[in-house]
Amino acid sequence: MGRLSSIFMVVSVSVAAAALAQSASNVRATYHYYYPEESGKPLARRNEYGWTSFCGPVGPRGQTSCGRCLRVTNTRTGAQVTARIIDQCSNGWLDLDVGVFHRLDTDGNGNVQGHLTVNYRFVAC
Repeated sequence: MGRLSSIFMVVSVSVAAAALAQSASNVRATYHYYYPEESGKPLARRNEYGWTSFCGPVGPRGQTSCGRCLRVTNTRTGAQVTARIIDQCSNGWLDLDVGVFHRLDTDGNGNVQGHLTVNYRFVAC
């Protein structure tokens, strides 16, 4: 019985690690103005991580993604930010909070183009 429990534990940990390792490359990211006071969430949560809507090509959809975090990297500059998923969208990319967008847009090119090209991966919050 002990061996069976150990095998189950290894499989469970492997599945959890695979879920966290979900990632995608060359995804469009735009910005959106989120108003945390309207969400009923404490402002402290926004200070911990920036916010984003998620509808990327890889990862959980809908409410199962809410509350999880993404490590987002600007493919042009290498700038990175961790953002908490607080909403869902249907456009197939990320709608970053304007503050997150600006932290990633270190060369201003995203502002000029109206979007960034990013990579993301799910990380622990």
